Amino acid sequence: MNPFPFHRALAGARGPSGVRPRGARPALRVAGALCACALLGAAAPVGSPDAPLAYIGPGAGFAAAGSVMVLLGTFLLAFGIILIWPLKAAVKLVTRPRRGDAKAKRVVVIGLDGFDPEMARRYRDRMPNFRALEEEGCHSALGTSIPSISPVAWSTFATGVDASRHNIYDFLTRDPCSYMPVLSSTDTRTVPRNINLGFAKVPFGQRAVYKILQKSQPFWKLLGANQVWSSIVRVPITFPPQKFKNGTLLSGMCVPDLQGTQGSFSFYTTDESKLGAATGGQRFRVVRRGHTVESNLKGPPGPDKLAMKAPFSVVMDPATGKAAVTVGKETAHVAIGEYTPWMEVPFDGVQGIARLRIQRWDDEAVSIYVTPINIDPESPAMPISHPFVYSIYLAKMLGKYATLGLAEDTWALNERVIDEEAFLDQSYLIFEERKKQLWDVLDKTKKGFVTVVFDTTDRVSHMFWRTLEPEHPANEGKEVERYTGVIPKLYEDADRLIGEVRERLKDDPDTVLMVISDHGFCSFQRGVNLNAWLRDEGYLVLKDGAETSGDWFEKVDWEKTRAFTLGLTGIFINRKGRERLGQVEKGAEMDALCAEIKAKLEALVDPKSGERAINEVFLTSDVHDGPYADMAPELLVGYHRGFRHSWDCAVGAVSREVFTDNTKSWSGDHCIDPRLVPGVFWCNREISVDDPTLADIAPTVLDLFGVEAPGYMKGRKLFESGAVSRSAVPAFEEAGR
Repeated sequence: MNPFPFHRALAGARGPSGVRPRGARPALRVAGALCACALLGAAAPVGSPDAPLAYIGPGAGFAAAGSVMVLLGTFLLAFGIILIWPLKAAVKLVTRPRRGDAKAKRVVVIGLDGFDPEMARRYRDRMPNFRALEEEGCHSALGTSIPSISPVAWSTFATGVDASRHNIYDFLTRDPCSYMPVLSSTDTRTVPRNINLGFAKVPFGQRAVYKILQKSQPFWKLLGANQVWSSIVRVPITFPPQKFKNGTLLSGMCVPDLQGTQGSFSFYTTDESKLGAATGGQRFRVVRRGHTVESNLKGPPGPDKLAMKAPFSVVMDPATGKAAVTVGKETAHVAIGEYTPWMEVPFDGVQGIARLRIQRWDDEAVSIYVTPINIDPESPAMPISHPFVYSIYLAKMLGKYATLGLAEDTWALNERVIDEEAFLDQSYLIFEERKKQLWDVLDKTKKGFVTVVFDTTDRVSHMFWRTLEPEHPANEGKEVERYTGVIPKLYEDADRLIGEVRERLKDDPDTVLMVISDHGFCSFQRGVNLNAWLRDEGYLVLKDGAETSGDWFEKVDWEKTRAFTLGLTGIFINRKGRERLGQVEKGAEMDALCAEIKAKLEALVDPKSGERAINEVFLTSDVHDGPYADMAPELLVGYHRGFRHSWDCAVGAVSREVFTDNTKSWSGDHCIDPRLVPGVFWCNREISVDDPTLADIAPTVLDLFGVEAPGYMKGRKLFESGAVSRSAVPAFEEAGR
């Protein structure tokens, strides 16, 4: 039974008004750059013709007749549903799948992205609710995925299989035909829309096609097929939302903003010294006239391929120190350093939402920060939930909320467009939104499966890890002492969340509660440009004897290059028969090359510290044997703590030096040897193994509801007596050699 009363939420709701998003296939050639704006540090040029998403309306001529037909159709549909309900109920009763005995009435999984077991031990005395949960059931580290990066790990959580079976190895991969970056998780393109007249097809504009590239299937689809309800909120790599029976889903990581990127902030200032290129966003010069600043918010491309605009104004009242911020028909009154509520940003035929924050307003300068323009959940320009109306329901019931997959604006802080206070305020506003969504699904889902993922633990850890380490190079020129309590407070806040969850579940002994994270965390002090190392070793060659190359392999000579890297996790071999200009034969030649690179990299020493940078390089063929391993990087790099792919290496650049200090606010990470950054696992029941892994969650939840796990799943049932313990990654030797 559907527990969500959509009819209440949709009373007076504004749907998409027939608006359909329109993308541009050439943009997929630089889709990696869009994700990199949020994570890897690549800046897509403002006004680029490759902007990925535009929107077209269906024509106003259908509006009046459409309204009448919708009312009539809705009445007839409702009447028909009432008439056939007894027949449908009888059919369901006869055809209902036969399940085994359920061990729980409800299973709740709280995801705390990036929650680290070592930090949990360090702050154990500050976390009474986690201690109580451990005493009630159990607590353990949770083996993560290989590679230990969020899209891979959460895909393993959802499907119960490894990367070679769910096809996600990183945020980015390369197009083997062009060597250009593409998003690993989503394919978005436009195809012609035609009217078929029988004797001819008449062109009728374009329609958008969204395709998730994650393979296998999420376990809640199997639950739904067995009449078990699931409420899925913000699990990463669930965009576009896949349909499944008996459940609702709100998409998480990789939902784009309204410009089609993975998060492009806007910064408006009168200070010309603050202008210039911006990684992960765009900067605009404004003029103050008296107490007023006026400008435009940049939207997606319109029918003319130019970016649509939405005017806004900020009028400061010197007497009160508050400003009237107006966007469209809405006005909010805020002080300097205070976020507006979510404000509707109207463009021609499509609407987004954004928050604005006045960073500075004095006699010398004015600066205004605008979050990436999120898809409006109340009027979504593209599907961000299943069913489509679920996002509308949540917005009607709980208010507007962030929809961007990477909603906490890490690049705005990296670029110092916002300060630490602004980032923390934003992160905790999103944290509170997610809590409301959690309380809603807990209230509505009395039986079945519930999972809600909180990203704040990951984003704050990324941006404030430097404050735990006085010697961290990212501390230079930044405040440290003021923020040394941020991460301890983060763990205390997570503990309070779990306390609230336990309080709500205290009278329900038939609910199994699990708290998990996808991976742990560690310091990121030194970046390693493996493309520069490959150049030095002769495996990657640049044209015309160049020493350096720009983003996306600008000067790489592919006819002389044997290996290259992109993203954050591995090295690709330029393989014949796979890459367009492949140079290495699969088989003995490739195996020898991989072994040679592996041996050299494992001996690589940082000249600054004398430390080995890499703990182990894993041959993908040794650790993964699934059907999608053939398109993955041949080598997966397991760094030591403190090291990671450098920012320029991640976007396919070749720098002069191999090693560089990481000076960005993004000072913590987890893209290292997976054995060094396990996640966490708490449960209110004891489990039968002492080394659970992410891959175990899917078969365990299925088993709790009496649904047999498919044979292709790689994990164990954690509550099954006699379950065999094993290492988190069976093919690995001990870490830390």
